[in-house]
Amino acid sequence: MNSHLDDGPRATAQPVRAGGSVLRRRAQKALAALAACRLCPRRCGVNRLAGETGWCGVGRLALVASAYPHHGEEDCLRGSRGSGTIFFAGCNLKCVFCQNYDISWEHRGEAVSAPELADVMLALQARGCHNVNLVTPSHVVAQILEALVIAFANGLEIPIVYNTGAYDCVTTLRLLAGAVDIYMPDFKFWQRAVADRYCRAPNYPQVARRALKEMHRQVGALEIGPDGLAVRGVLLRHLVLPEDLASTSEVMRFVAAELSPHTYVNLMDQYYPAGRVPEHYPEINRHLYREEFERALELSWRDGRAPERLTLLTLPPPRRAFSVSISGGAGDEPNPGGQPRPCPVRQAADYSRR
Repeated sequence: MNSHLDDGPRATAQPVRAGGSVLRRRAQKALAALAACRLCPRRCGVNRLAGETGWCGVGRLALVASAYPHHGEEDCLRGSRGSGTIFFAGCNLKCVFCQNYDISWEHRGEAVSAPELADVMLALQARGCHNVNLVTPSHVVAQILEALVIAFANGLEIPIVYNTGAYDCVTTLRLLAGAVDIYMPDFKFWQRAVADRYCRAPNYPQVARRALKEMHRQVGALEIGPDGLAVRGVLLRHLVLPEDLASTSEVMRFVAAELSPHTYVNLMDQYYPAGRVPEHYPEINRHLYREEFERALELSWRDGRAPERLTLLTLPPPRRAFSVSISGGAGDEPNPGGQPRPCPVRQAADYSRR
């Protein structure tokens, strides 16, 4: 437990956007915690305020790899004008098969101050994006809070999406209550041994389950507005892995029983051998077989337990369901095929001043 953060907010009704004082106090608390950082489950204890780095590889300032309107996310996020994605470099998880290896492992990004990050958020809103989508944010929550204080004060109104690998401390998530509208966790592994092998985090399953419960406590099941866009709630992702290494059935049982049978789940089929896999992990050095995904989908329907309530987001005709969407989003690709190159961070920020 992060005992120094245990007094964090547990309710979502506080006016964190309106006056700014509540959010400012949280930002100050999180920033102070960087002096011996235990804001994420790695609990490295390094002094990030002094420029030291731990597992995530990021010090005092957040690193931003790109920021642009993303048209490859789930339909309810991208809409017609795109989801305003901000890809943060570094990661507190570092899965060996990461498709953004150069960003998460090699930390390729631009250091930005809080005012600069706030400008990026406002620029994405000015470009018409439907939301601000914070990709891989777990290791920079303090910096995000610091920027949100500025952005909200300067008119940021669109929903905030917390797009995470679900390796989050509950006490840190409570600092975000009321500021984040949509949580989009990717529940990766159910078994400790698998999590240990592929991200050196044997406690991942336990941490992720607690984190998902806290996210759901804050925002509930996903709410879709009349325009088809997500307004608030949890949108869960789950990447199916070869040989069922992600234990999809167990994940679906947990979601249905412990969160809600109304949970929206994007069951993703786009695994391919990336990152360190080709050289070091022969057992997953192949693409996902169609039969494996179809089996995972079948198990998801079965273990969702309430098939009359489920929703397949992208299969025609849509059915009420536990909400499994197939390839509903392109995943966390910083520049998916067919999309324009993302504008540089400072160019995006400059847009808000035009």
